[in-house]
Amino acid sequence: MMNQLALVRRELWEHRSIWITPAAVAFVVTFIAIAIVIMVAAFGEAVNPEIEKIADATVPEVVRRAALAGVLVANTSVFAMAMWFLTIFYCLDALYAERKDKSILFWRSLPITDAETVVSKLLTAVVAIPVVTMAAVIVSHLLNLTVMSVWLGTEGVNPIRFIWSAVPLFDTWTALLVVLLAIPIWLAPLLGWFLFISAWAKRGPFLRAVLPIAILPILEYIIFRSWNLGIAIVSRLRFETMPVFDISEFASGFDEDDLHSLLEQDISLTSMLDLSAFLTSAEVWAGLLVCGLFTTAAIYVRRYRDES
Repeated sequence: MMNQLALVRRELWEHRSIWITPAAVAFVVTFIAIAIVIMVAAFGEAVNPEIEKIADATVPEVVRRAALAGVLVANTSVFAMAMWFLTIFYCLDALYAERKDKSILFWRSLPITDAETVVSKLLTAVVAIPVVTMAAVIVSHLLNLTVMSVWLGTEGVNPIRFIWSAVPLFDTWTALLVVLLAIPIWLAPLLGWFLFISAWAKRGPFLRAVLPIAILPILEYIIFRSWNLGIAIVSRLRFETMPVFDISEFASGFDEDDLHSLLEQDISLTSMLDLSAFLTSAEVWAGLLVCGLFTTAAIYVRRYRDES
């Protein structure tokens, strides 16, 4: 266990993109929030009356809670997309880079097995990257809410009552952390495949990983006249299809033409989580099995490939 923690720390040290990418996204998102505030302030005469209506004490807290939760979720979607790309390209580079720069010869001289090394890289993709991303999300949320508070304060609105007393920070953060951890688990078969290609490819791991994914569904259609493999791959790449959230109860009482009725519902993202459906999903466990097979193959290739 101590070896795994040390190896994951090594990954964070060697692959700086793991923390630079979410930090850059947080900077861009915060910059955009500041730019929007400046733009809105430039149209103060038109906006101020609307702000006064929104800040009216008669607006229920549940409405402000729902609106702020929506802002936080929209903010996090950018981080989730960046994490999607980061995880994929990290897995493609994790084992390929150490062979390219010959650092694998140094690591093989240490009392660390190939299995420990490969598993640590998988753990980095599945656990470390989502946790680092979530840390950046929290910082981004706090910065954006602070920017919003300063702006509302200059407009005569009490930000403590309007924002901080209503924003569901911990509820939203808990739900978003679960989703960010679920994304790489959902992508597990593809991550295992990318790790295997990273260990096997002598050059161009991206093309060697992507071409089979693109060609095999076409061959399946030509031979069997079906798109089952293509649909399975697309469903993995689109993490919106993950069985994590159950919104049926929330949506049952919502009339699409009545936005106000939506906002008046006491929305809790954690109450929408359906972990039992995710953990008992056959697709999830089948994906983990495929990931295990590819990871085992990556360990085998790394162990017996001669890099001297």
